Parts: sequence; C-alpha cells; structure tokens
Amino acid sequence: MAIRRHPVLDTADLGAFDARTCALEDPRPHPTQDALVQLGTALMTELLDTLLGTALEDQAEVIAETFIGGLHAGAQRLERAADRQRDTMARRLREFDGSEVADHDLQDAKRAADAGDVAVLAVELVRDAAAAAYGAATGAVWSPWRGGVAANGVTAAQVDAEAALRAAEQRRLRVAGPEGPVVVFRASPQADSPTDASRIYDALNWARAQWPDLALGITGAPGGERIAKRWAQQKQVTLVLARPDFARHGRAAPFRANDQLLALDPVCVLTLARSLERPDAAGSGFGPALSLAQAAQSRGLRCVRIAARQAPPPPLPG
Repeated sequence: MAIRRHPVLDTADLGAFDARTCALEDPRPHPTQDALVQLGTALMTELLDTLLGTALEDQAEVIAETFIGGLHAGAQRLERAADRQRDTMARRLREFDGSEVADHDLQDAKRAADAGDVAVLAVELVRDAAAAAYGAATGAVWSPWRGGVAANGVTAAQVDAEAALRAAEQRRLRVAGPEGPVVVFRASPQADSPTDASRIYDALNWARAQWPDLALGITGAPGGERIAKRWAQQKQVTLVLARPDFARHGRAAPFRANDQLLALDPVCVLTLARSLERPDAAGSGFGPALSLAQAAQSRGLRCVRIAARQAPPPPLPG
C-alpha cells in the first residue's frame, strides 16, 4: 500500500531528489535517487557490453552518446513543460481574486510544476549516471550540444506560488552563472599531445590552487580544450561552455565565443595557442586563442600563456 508523503516530513537525511519527492502530495511512490543512479549505470553498461567486441564497436561512441543525448533531450522537454506550468502559475497570480476556485487552481498549477521539476531531476540523474559509466568505460567525456486566508487577504497558496516562482528563477541563475570565480581557457585543436596534456593539467591545477571554487570556461573545441574538459570532470569543477555558433556567425563564431567567455568577467585567462610538442604545426598559432589573450590583456585581465617546462640549468663546472 502506497504511503502518502507529506511536506512536513523531516528530509534532513535524504538526498536532494528524495527530499523533493517527499514534498509532493502524490500518493504514488517515487523511485529513489539511488535507484535512478543504478538505472543509468546499468543501462549504459548493458549498452556497451552489447556493442563492444562486435561489428558495431567502431560506432559505439556515437551510439552511446546518442543514448545519453536522448536522455538529455527528454530532460529539456520535461523542463519546458514545467516552465509552462510556471507560466500558468504567474498568470493565475496576476488574475487572483481571492476566491476558493482561484486558490484551488493556483495550487493545482504549483503541484504540476513541482511534479515536472521532480521528473526533470529524475531523468537528469539517469543521464548523469549513464554519462559517468560511459566515461569510466571509454575515457571519453560526454557533454550536451546543446491554504487559509491571511489577515492581508492573501491565501497561503498564493504566497507559496510566488515563492516557487522565485526559487525557479534562482535555480536558472545558478545554472547560467556560476557562483565562484571563472577561469577561462582556450587552446589549439592541435594541442593534444602528452606534453600538452601534462602542461594543461599543471596550469589548471595551479589555477585551482589559486581559486579553489573556480568554474572553468571553455568553448568545447577539440584538442587542448577537450583535455581541459576531462580535467574538470575528474576534479568535479563546474564547466561553463561558450560554444561557437557557426550557423549564425560563420567563420567569426570562435571569436564571438571569446566575447562570451570574457563577458563572464574571468579572474584569469589561460591560453595555449600551439602544441608544445609540435610548435610549428599551427604557424603563428591558433588565432582564437591568440585573440583571446590579446583581448584579455587589453582589458587588464590576468593572462597566462602556457609554455613548456623550463629545462634545469646545466651544472656549474667543477
């Protein structure tokens, strides 16, 4: 028999998802956070076990990333539906006349929005667990492409709806704007050698020592930035992606992405314009990285160009 959950239950010892489900007035049980994580892991493990070692092995990366992307698209679709319920809440707040019917409708809209938010969290838990299992198995990193009446005549439901709208906006801001300082990094697509990877990790570890709660801003380009993305995943550092929009900006897209990165007001800009192992492979260097360094310096931002390790000096003659 399903037990009806009540919002006043003590949720201190629960995970974020389980605490949210306890606040819903739904007599049906929800899957637990642990169960959803296990589901995502099991699905990806089963998928890779089916593909690897078969004729589809060469396409396993695309198939696995498409599977994770489908979960991501589903979460976005559910979020849009929840946003429509919040729009309904906002409209009913504007039209609220204090009647029992209006109060009931407002509570219904809030319950629907809350249920939608929980559904989004559920799919995101499955998606993230699948992505983590994918990374652990292949070393690759997946990322998305994209109540009563009070003395003032305001019912408890109306106040609750207003609080819910504010909380939803604050969640969006937390996603769109990281709370900690931002360090921006751009690198050449050719900077993917072991030497490059070692120095990129050195630079990012140095930055994290300076700003322990940093977020890392990149464009998601291949090469050096993909190495940086892997570092962020390993260190559980927040990533801020400024993806070039080639459809809108054409060849200028990588430079427009620089503008987005600089708009984050970074505390430091790191660049690696050419491979340290193949310094002549990119001529004068990767243009967008060089341009970002120049723009950062002109704005008075701290800019560090990643270079090869200095060889130790020769011993003094005896």
